[in-house]
Amino acid sequence: QVQLVESGGSLVQPGGSLRLSCVASGIAFSGYGMGWYRQAFGKQRELVATITSLRNTGYTDSVKGRFTIFRDNAKNTVYLQMNSLKVEDTAVYYCSAERLRITVPPSEDAYWGQGTQVTVSS
Repeated sequence: QVQLVESGGSLVQPGGSLRLSCVASGIAFSGYGMGWYRQAFGKQRELVATITSLRNTGYTDSVKGRFTIFRDNAKNTVYLQMNSLKVEDTAVYYCSAERLRITVPPSEDAYWGQGTQVTVSS
């Protein structure tokens, strides 16, 4: 059974920081690309950050310089460090996994977590 379990979402003030975690099981983690998506209420899902099996990274323009994706293969975990958070970052954040790299649109063998809520508000 494949499972992706996100954690770390919470309420944070604008300008604050959060670190999201996603622990994967049931896959050969080091051979998978990992990604973070988010979906705000009433909005389409968007891909926020990706990291390949070789640790190449990519980010959507709106988070460049603020967010960092990284992975710890020994812990089967991918992280999203979010700094200088803005109100518009409010969304449910989802972890995804695909072999080698994240693709757009996601492939049929992509896996998804349940999501974790990030709310940026005073």
